[in-house]
Amino acid sequence: MQFFTALILALPTLGLAQLSNNNLGSRPVQRGVITSAQALQAINAAAAHASNISVAESIAIVDPSGNLVAYLRQDNSWPAAFDIATKKARTVAGFNGAFTSAGLYNGTQPGGAFWGLENTNSGLVVFAGGTPIFVGDRFIGAIGVSGGSVDQDAAIAEAGAKAIGTTA
Repeated sequence: MQFFTALILALPTLGLAQLSNNNLGSRPVQRGVITSAQALQAINAAAAHASNISVAESIAIVDPSGNLVAYLRQDNSWPAAFDIATKKARTVAGFNGAFTSAGLYNGTQPGGAFWGLENTNSGLVVFAGGTPIFVGDRFIGAIGVSGGSVDQDAAIAEAGAKAIGTTA
């Protein structure tokens, strides 16, 4: 009975949380979540771009919380690419889409302001291939791509993100 009383008393506070700011300018009511249809559209666009440049990729799509929504491992993609692609996408989601995975690289070098950051959160990936996905001003998820060079991964991730929204 005490649990239910506490829950009922907490409901107004939970409602107010929907109006609070996370110091990044967004509130939960302003956020969106990528749908499975959007995730598949992004994967198809990324996979087409990868095929056009003859690169076998692993492509991961996560929601704003970093939960995997969709994944594709193209034929002959490196087995290790699953973990790298997923962590690139989760790295972006961990910072609410404020950075690409490559955007953290310089700061994580020895002497940088974020040195060692890549060793947190069960391993972040701080090189190219992780890109945020925005629809309008809403961060809805992220795409992570691994299997090519960093330049190829970045271009393929960008193609996937742009298929359903923007990257900034």
